[in-house]
Amino acid sequence: MNKIGENVVRIEADALRALADRLAGPMAAPFAGAVECLYCCGGRVVVTGMGKSGLVARKIAATLSSTGTPALFMHPVEAVHGDLGMIVRGDVVLALSQSGDTEEILNLVPNIKRLDVRLVAMTGALHSTLAQAADVTLDCSVAQEACSLGLAPTASTTTMVALGDALAVALAEKRGFKEEDFADLHPGGKLGKKLARVSRLMHTGEAIPRVSPRTPMSEVIYEMSRKQLGVAAVTAGDMLVGIISDGDLRRLLERRGKDVLDMTAGECMTRDPKTIRPDAFAAAALNVMEQKKITSLAVVGDSGRLEGIIHLHDLWGTEMV
Repeated sequence: MNKIGENVVRIEADALRALADRLAGPMAAPFAGAVECLYCCGGRVVVTGMGKSGLVARKIAATLSSTGTPALFMHPVEAVHGDLGMIVRGDVVLALSQSGDTEEILNLVPNIKRLDVRLVAMTGALHSTLAQAADVTLDCSVAQEACSLGLAPTASTTTMVALGDALAVALAEKRGFKEEDFADLHPGGKLGKKLARVSRLMHTGEAIPRVSPRTPMSEVIYEMSRKQLGVAAVTAGDMLVGIISDGDLRRLLERRGKDVLDMTAGECMTRDPKTIRPDAFAAAALNVMEQKKITSLAVVGDSGRLEGIIHLHDLWGTEMV
């Protein structure tokens, strides 16, 4: 069984290598043309496919949408029963068919032409009806399917997925799609939390453990214990001037013992502590905490004004995508 599995993966990997070679060679111009066609689209990219190609089409539509290219999936059978209304002038249709002669897809072609909508095809048959009808045709042919019977779409669907990803990423690059744009489109789940701004996750207002440089250390300890964020921010007015962490306090007690209680926050604080801006991504805050081996960061805005505290617990799960 392991040998069969290995063989499947090797066949699909070979198909992807062959696709990459085509993209670097004979398919370079058609691929660039497809990217330009989708980039200049004044509407949406309507992705369609039947069967396994339809499942891939759904994935491509989702990937395009999440990387800055508005897209939707249209089932070819439902299309001829009313869903053709999804297509409007200015759209581009991206049609997937390994054979290029899938009846349900070909039934759409006259309507696509009637609407004067551009058609991009992904097919394994460059001389097929679909390929000839398309404005741009992308070759996703494979030498063989990974199925031992040579029947089930395996290597062919793998190449379609990869080619769809290549289109989506190339379009994102061409649009100048940035991390903050990605964040705006992914507000939910763990990915959304990773891309959230620090300002959305930080503790603010009365939740901030805050003391002045003159505050006795006995009161600093009480403030740290009460707010439970493992630090106390030392401020002069609204300006951050230092920080006292649980670790700082532990080390001071080891060195000075009970004498620490006779000191002030200004005498014990760490000056110029590591901070982060409120508009930084949560993932950046997590990275700083991991590198510095700390559990809290002061969130500082313009001119050193303290705006909040963000704790490691607020970021749990942001390393997961």
